[in-house]
Amino acid sequence: MSQKITLDIDGKTHQVELNDPAKPLLYVLRDEIGMSNPHFGCGLSQCGACTVEMDGKAIHSCVTEARKAEGHKITTIAGLGTPEHPSPLQQAFIEEQATLCGYCMNGWIMTAAAFLKTNPHPTDEELRKGLSGVKCRCGSQLSIIRAIKRAMTAA
Repeated sequence: MSQKITLDIDGKTHQVELNDPAKPLLYVLRDEIGMSNPHFGCGLSQCGACTVEMDGKAIHSCVTEARKAEGHKITTIAGLGTPEHPSPLQQAFIEEQATLCGYCMNGWIMTAAAFLKTNPHPTDEELRKGLSGVKCRCGSQLSIIRAIKRAMTAA
């Protein structure tokens, strides 16, 4: 039995018909709405590549049922800024050249954006703990941390 839901994604309303009530938000964003971010990483909420904000808090969209996002404000990396006008955090990642392969960047930026809303000037330990749900396999962690710190000082 299908179910119609309405999602608020990056300030735009999207009507989606779910054939599976447990369909993850990640699949709706990519397959139904046609977004290229967030990414599918592990599908087990362990890597963070699928991170989006729901009402300002970072969530892993690979394990969040799309129907549970109805009535909430979803922000993806596209909702933070554009290539022409990146957010300060996105600009800091560009300036620090914080990516090698870039696959995990969605997760790092979205997790950092949500974390910095609640803790805009964290200690190094708080920052590491706040980012602990995101993984990078190609070794960009140091440049990622530099980028986040650059964004903190720019704010």
